[in-house]
Amino acid sequence: MKTVLAIASFEKGQAFLRQCKAEGCNTLLLTSQSLQDADWPRESLDNIYFMPDVEKEWVLADMLHAVSYLARTVKIDKIVPLDDFDVEKAALLREHLRIGGMGDTTARYFRDKLAMRSKALDGGLPIPRFVGILNYDTIRAFMAEVPPPYVLKPRSQAGAIGIKKIESADTLWPLLEVLGDRQSHYLLEEFLPGTIWHVDSIVDDKKVLWALVSRYARPPLEVSHEGRVFCTQNVVYGSAEEKALKKLNATVLKTLGLVRGVSHTEYIQSAADGKFYFLETSARVGGAHIADMIEAASGLNLWAEWAKLEVRESYSPAPLHKRYAGLLVSLAKQETPDLSTYSDPEVWWRMKKKNHAGVIVASEHYERVTELLESYTERFYADFFHRLPPKEKATD
Repeated sequence: MKTVLAIASFEKGQAFLRQCKAEGCNTLLLTSQSLQDADWPRESLDNIYFMPDVEKEWVLADMLHAVSYLARTVKIDKIVPLDDFDVEKAALLREHLRIGGMGDTTARYFRDKLAMRSKALDGGLPIPRFVGILNYDTIRAFMAEVPPPYVLKPRSQAGAIGIKKIESADTLWPLLEVLGDRQSHYLLEEFLPGTIWHVDSIVDDKKVLWALVSRYARPPLEVSHEGRVFCTQNVVYGSAEEKALKKLNATVLKTLGLVRGVSHTEYIQSAADGKFYFLETSARVGGAHIADMIEAASGLNLWAEWAKLEVRESYSPAPLHKRYAGLLVSLAKQETPDLSTYSDPEVWWRMKKKNHAGVIVASEHYERVTELLESYTERFYADFFHRLPPKEKATD
């Protein structure tokens, strides 16, 4: 029997844990003390351990000691991070306990945006021009060569959290002054207007076994910073965009060194030249209920598939269907939004979360999904939409 230790500083990955248990594994969870009462599938867990935390922040030395103590009596075979912020924790533990899987260096390529871009540049991948916030003369040379606007990005946050758009070179320096000693944890990148796409993948032995290509209706940065309804849908199968992005995606993941696991990777199609550029990747299931949309489109639950991939001797994904699906999510002004009037037969899922509204629609026809998303988006703005300031750090 294999023992799997899952790490989750945020509440997610329940389907992964259930599938591990269904595969016959000794299934352990290490999570935050603040999530002691979260909706974990305790019937599928052989044990659950809690780390003291302040806003999901753990003392890594304490985590290392705690898991090392556990390892005295439990032989751990796999360590799997369920969130972006746990990738480095898992790598640290694997290195210390000498357990196979992604180590510290490769984990950097999937968490540290500066390392990610440097590796991509070395591999000849198409990426926006960038510079680390390290040497000031190098930053000045970058801004002299690359015209504004820019984006100032935290190197190890997730999604659009903490990103700031810089309209001119002069506005950068006061922001760096405010950041103080934290500024080395940022990079500056040219802002490329365009359409943002994402490819969600299953990878084994450095080969993409399966992938789904989708397009955001609006860039996540715009959704986060300007207040918009979040929307994405998978694209036409066999289209030129799907073929091009699948090809680029396979190259990106191989270049960055993902041996086994799942990945959510984002690309931009530049409005200026129409070319695709690699933006960022991850070694985890996509957030914001994208995994649910993927399940509606394909029948594959990426959390469960990830568990199968990790613990089985041989694995091959088997999609149940090849449909089109789309996702809408919005902050809601109501504590419990009423979604009952969103009653078209294509509605596959309705969100149940305080002060949030969300639906997934699915159909055999791409045009029908597009039609419903456009109609529902307008209705969401009228029925539910609420805006809050963008987050500076992840809280849930």
